[in-house]
Amino acid sequence: MSPEGKSLLNIIVLGIGFMVMFTAFGTCGNIEQTVIKSFNSTEFHGSGYTSMAIIYAVFSTSNLIAPSVIAVVGPQLSLFFSGLVYSAYIAVFIHPYTWSFYTFSVLLGVGAAVLWTAQGSLLTVNSKDSTIGRNSGIFWALMQFSLFFGNLYIYLAWHGKTHITDKDRQTVFITLTVISLVGNFLFFLIQKTDPEAAPAPTEASESLLPAGISDSGSVAPSQGLGSQALKAFKRSIELAMTKEMLLLSLPFAYSGLELTFYSGVYGTCLGAMTQFGEDAKGLIGLSGILIGVGEIVGGGMFGILDKCNRYGRNPVVFLGLLTHIVAFYLIFLNIASDAPVAPEDGTQMQAFIQPSVSVALICSFLLGFGDSCYNTQLISIVGYLFRDDSAPAFAVFKFVQSIMAAVAFFYSNYLLLHWQLLIMVLLGFMGTITFFMVEWSVIRSRRDSDYGSI
Repeated sequence: MSPEGKSLLNIIVLGIGFMVMFTAFGTCGNIEQTVIKSFNSTEFHGSGYTSMAIIYAVFSTSNLIAPSVIAVVGPQLSLFFSGLVYSAYIAVFIHPYTWSFYTFSVLLGVGAAVLWTAQGSLLTVNSKDSTIGRNSGIFWALMQFSLFFGNLYIYLAWHGKTHITDKDRQTVFITLTVISLVGNFLFFLIQKTDPEAAPAPTEASESLLPAGISDSGSVAPSQGLGSQALKAFKRSIELAMTKEMLLLSLPFAYSGLELTFYSGVYGTCLGAMTQFGEDAKGLIGLSGILIGVGEIVGGGMFGILDKCNRYGRNPVVFLGLLTHIVAFYLIFLNIASDAPVAPEDGTQMQAFIQPSVSVALICSFLLGFGDSCYNTQLISIVGYLFRDDSAPAFAVFKFVQSIMAAVAFFYSNYLLLHWQLLIMVLLGFMGTITFFMVEWSVIRSRRDSDYGSI
């Protein structure tokens, strides 16, 4: 098999592995707050929002050490062992205890940092400057099939239910745990790439970075493991201080807020809407399916078809923001403001319009589509700018994204829906402007170096 074919196969295997694993974990995150509200025990006092806040807070700080772990263990084993932590977190819900729930929330934060940094590193190593956008889209579309399969299972299992019994919960989470373990073992199918065939960075991507940044990702074989780990940690700090990374920190932050909203808060809001009738709980799964469809459509349009390269990344990012603003406005009109914090019995407040299931599901699709527009372009530009420092660069990306997700999950316990939407709109506007600034610098550098395409 040619080096190009092997690299493409690795991207596909990576995407399928994440698809299977996040079929389990994504579904877990989408339903856990609803499940906890229905839990029949006086000994358990956990909160799904608080758990997610802990996960993303630990995730953010652990990103500073994740490149060091990958430098020592390697990206493939890093994916496997961190994936096992995901499986253990899901298994906690089979017989949940407050102490185990929050303990594995902390451990999952560490595992998530290693997992996503390793993913970014493997994606970059198996891509060229001309294929990073395509490969980002392929990975994203494959991974987002997880939202379709997992939530389809929830919709079928919980259709017509107004209360989740212990047996319902145990059946679902045993199934999700097994699925997650299968995904972990798929990572062993990823093949090592030939170092000699690895693409070199272009002059355009090198010229955007300060002197000494672009060639520092490689570690001499003679260096010890401790030296490699320390070097990777230092690279993360140095990259975080570059002009490009500071500008990109705002779109990174916005992606963290909207990740929290579509992956946890919105499903909880739908489940709390008594106006949707007895099938409100089943609507959580159907919403997740349509979010997944939106993610897949976006990943396919701007990744697999690779249409965005003709015009650059800015139009795609702007489309993502515009799609989200439309979704946020419709949600503001259609969902009661206290839905994120309503008790298990649901909210009795009225929305601004007669609540409509159709409008709610359209918003689900728009949330997924807008998210894919934003994230495929963030992955693409980080992989392009920091090819030789991929692990530290993606660690910084996930650091900012996850710390904002932690903040959002925390305030989701207290803020009404309209305030959450307003925060996302304001940060989305600012993040899009700073992304434009970085992309314009990429285009200028590309023209200066006569580079044909990003």
